[in-house]
Amino acid sequence: MSNLDRQPALSVCGGRGFVVAEPVRELLSPRTVQLGESTQVRRLLPNLGRRMVGAWAFVDHYGPDDIADEPGMQVAPHPHMGLQTVSWLHEGEVLHRDSLGSLQTVRPRELGLMTSGRAISHSEETPKSHSRFLHGAQLWVALPDAHRNVEPHFQHHAELPHVTASGFDATVILGELDGAVSPGSTYTPIVGADVNLTAGAEPRLPLNPDFEYAVLSMSGEAQVDEVPLLPGSMLYLGCGRTELPLRATSDAALMLLGGEPFEEEIVMWWNFIGRSNDDIAQARSDWMNGDRFGEVKGYDGPPIPAPELPGVPLKPRGRVR
Repeated sequence: MSNLDRQPALSVCGGRGFVVAEPVRELLSPRTVQLGESTQVRRLLPNLGRRMVGAWAFVDHYGPDDIADEPGMQVAPHPHMGLQTVSWLHEGEVLHRDSLGSLQTVRPRELGLMTSGRAISHSEETPKSHSRFLHGAQLWVALPDAHRNVEPHFQHHAELPHVTASGFDATVILGELDGAVSPGSTYTPIVGADVNLTAGAEPRLPLNPDFEYAVLSMSGEAQVDEVPLLPGSMLYLGCGRTELPLRATSDAALMLLGGEPFEEEIVMWWNFIGRSNDDIAQARSDWMNGDRFGEVKGYDGPPIPAPELPGVPLKPRGRVR
């Protein structure tokens, strides 16, 4: 998914100086962003108060939208570098095309994982014949410096491992949870899980105290560490936890996001993650003027032009200790 903001700000993210090294309960409010003509998303990361959670650098929640008589998601070809995109649906379908020639319809509870590496472009669209509702999340994972120029590739996993208990079922999207390991490729210690609760369930999720965590509410009403969490909001939890108490006041769905705090500071702008302003400026130039990002074939429409890049150079700040 693209960041379609036509005036995106250069953001410095990452570095352990931004990590809370103890358990906290920090409620993050979303920012509404228009995505194409008919889809609005709630952007949770990057957030004014929180830039990353582990390697998770971007989180959008959208829907549930009634698109019975609408085109749904229509995101024209656009570039990415230095990151992975994670497509996760609760309802609906998204057709993925990319410059490698991948063509894949992603359906609910299936993992669509695109590793951009040095450069890739892709489009995302609701198929012409589609379900009535569209509901899901789109997330980015920052690639560490050692892997940010890997060859781009796309993975689709229709079957993923589960962790289950009374009133509780968690699908492991990325990384590992309670011994269940996702087949999706990862480049940093990380976890992403889709958690479904039945009304009245009170499980305690096992956590890694070295990870920082956040929980995104997808639907229903639940309490996370005694904090009520409504759909479209996210609770940042910090580090140092060995377990997380949950309580569902109705049937509810949550996404657990976590990982080892990201050591490096990164520069994020539009659909690019780099390490300097020069990285970003070169990527923008290559998208507008070169063939580095390839061509998405089969999409009915032109690619998205890059916004203007702010003229003031931005370099990562020294870490705050």
